[in-house]
Amino acid sequence: MLQKTPPAPRPEAVPHAEGVSNDEFRAALSRLAAGVVLVTAEEPPLDEHGRGEDVGMTATAFMSVSLDPPLVLVSLRNDSRMDDLLAEQPLWAVSVLTEGQRQVAARFSMKNRISDRLLFEDIPCIRGEIAGAPLVGGALATLECRTEQRVPAGDHTLVIGRVLSASLPNADGEPLTYFKGRYRQLG
Repeated sequence: MLQKTPPAPRPEAVPHAEGVSNDEFRAALSRLAAGVVLVTAEEPPLDEHGRGEDVGMTATAFMSVSLDPPLVLVSLRNDSRMDDLLAEQPLWAVSVLTEGQRQVAARFSMKNRISDRLLFEDIPCIRGEIAGAPLVGGALATLECRTEQRVPAGDHTLVIGRVLSASLPNADGEPLTYFKGRYRQLG
């Protein structure tokens, strides 16, 4: 006679020492609507004859910090490709995405990708004059930045950048937002 083993109990969310589990924290913060941006930078070239590879990352943890001087902040997961790159490359860019650029956000939020070269292939971009990083065509706004400070914060690094240029390629568009784990449109 074959004996059935009972199914293993589902592991319960383990609370942190302060009493909030990762699942509880994620659920609570998923109720905070956030704008969606694409952070880009150019890796330094491997030799003196070429361009470096363009790197991009979707971010929802992006905010204005100061007007004078103009500063912004982006939160990067420790040891991510963008975190490693911005630890060496002080110049980077941000494109504030429109509701019609959902596919751009989804493309650059994929995990464990090897190269970004194909991700940029059919996205209309211009190269920033200051940072040399791609700026998404038709974005609500674009910024070119220089890192001023890196602040360790748990499993992320907060990168504070001075805004060196700002433009409004599509000032009349509607923003792409992120709410309850999905990209959304306002209204």
